[in-house]
Amino acid sequence: MPPPVTAAKPPTGAAGPLTGAGRKARPGELRARIAQVLVANTSARFTVTALANQLGHSGGAVGNACETLVARGQAERVSTNPRMYRATSATAAAAQRPAGPPPGAASAPQPSRPVPTRAPARSSSLGRPLPVTRPNGQTYHPRALAELPDVEALRRLREAGVPVLLYGPPGTGKTSLIEAAFPDLITVAGDGDTTVGDLIGEYTQDEHGGYAFVHGPLITAMREGRALLLDDATLISPKVLAALYPAMDGRRQIQVKAHKGETITAADGFYVVAGHNPGVHGAVLTEALASRFSVQVQVGSDYDLAASLKIDRTAVRIARRLAKLQEAGDIGWAPQLRELIAFQKIADVLGVDAAFANLVGIAPLEDRDTVAEIVTRATGRAVNALALGRQL
Repeated sequence: MPPPVTAAKPPTGAAGPLTGAGRKARPGELRARIAQVLVANTSARFTVTALANQLGHSGGAVGNACETLVARGQAERVSTNPRMYRATSATAAAAQRPAGPPPGAASAPQPSRPVPTRAPARSSSLGRPLPVTRPNGQTYHPRALAELPDVEALRRLREAGVPVLLYGPPGTGKTSLIEAAFPDLITVAGDGDTTVGDLIGEYTQDEHGGYAFVHGPLITAMREGRALLLDDATLISPKVLAALYPAMDGRRQIQVKAHKGETITAADGFYVVAGHNPGVHGAVLTEALASRFSVQVQVGSDYDLAASLKIDRTAVRIARRLAKLQEAGDIGWAPQLRELIAFQKIADVLGVDAAFANLVGIAPLEDRDTVAEIVTRATGRAVNALALGRQL
């Protein structure tokens, strides 16, 4: 196996660094330049750092572009820690994309191109996008979004600098999608106790008894050009979120007053995405927060996926029925994909009867009678919440 490349000269004919001369990269230009490097030495494996140093671009932007190439089948990720990439048979085609005018040259008008009806994502022999491996090793099955695989759509929005907010009930796969789309993700789990220090950083006592300022996830994401997920963003106090807004607007800067007033400027690739669970107690989508996310995507459970994952068909049918009642406002809860996956695990361990009883038991008290009635009707036997029985 060839050793990983940590530094290399640009391939013959490659353009200079994208950041030079103040020129902004055109859409797809960074991917084309990465492809040029990969095809120049098809047997080599390149780390994100090596590519970033060679192209004069941020590691976050390069890493995201590499993952897009992988999703399209135009590169292969050969390792995860560290991430390393090499060329595929399709990389040469990606390298042929025009690199844009030289620095300072006027750009010729570009003809408008129709939006593709199918994403150029890496697909199976059936034409479906292949599952994407998340950082935890689990696979994510892409879903449709604006006639694209959702992973591809989110990556394009990141390249364009358009923040996205995903909203829907807990357990519908919002976090899974974001993790699949952005391997360089940093996550902040929001709640009512989240402070400005949790985002930006604070002084922490070291092993010698002194105090040192430790930068928070927002600063790390800005400096390294990485994606930042505000999970349950609407549970975070608006006063705390206000500290984030200057980094998201045209300034792309924040001032860390707690640490000598230093100014942090976001590197290329820095991107903010958020998750919102409507109906959860304390979750408030303020006008100030909503206005920062130009794209807001509703996320519901993919019950077709649940069926394809070999989850009990009766359980999936019950979930669909409850989801329709929830949509009509007749009940406030329905099992999502997370609960159905747990159902199947319980059924495999304790049996399907126990799994159905547990499904009734996890329903909120105000909906439990309705859930029990529907489960009983679907299974043909009385089902009550899972409970201990007599002493054995």
